[in-house]
Amino acid sequence: MECEFPTVNSNMDEVKEIFDSVKTIAVLGLSPNPEKDSYRVAAYMQAQGYKIVPVYPKEDEILGETVYRSLKEIPFKVDMVNIFRKPDALDPIADACIERGDIDVFWAQKGIVNNAAAEKAKNAGIKVVQNQCAMVDHRNLCS
Repeated sequence: MECEFPTVNSNMDEVKEIFDSVKTIAVLGLSPNPEKDSYRVAAYMQAQGYKIVPVYPKEDEILGETVYRSLKEIPFKVDMVNIFRKPDALDPIADACIERGDIDVFWAQKGIVNNAAAEKAKNAGIKVVQNQCAMVDHRNLCS
């Protein structure tokens, strides 16, 4: 499937503000494999002082943190979701973010775009970033 062009996206000033305000990041699709992008990005963000909350269908612990099976199971505030899932998974993720009511940022990693889901999240007052790597943007804007 070819990646659609993101028509809903934050600009780099907004991305910088996101990094300055976010403290807790739920990483959806965080693999326990250190070779995977999701692991490397989450480990980098954790090293920068962010609390990482793994959301993955198996494992009990990744990066020293308790793994949750879904966003709904996380029993505390989540500032941002960082998504490493296929674009068609973004619709139910957007719904889960809206349902929680405490998510400030909906971030779909590089190569992941779903404008309908992004529009839904944006209309609910959630900041949206699509098709961008949180690690690369953080390095460029905050280092």
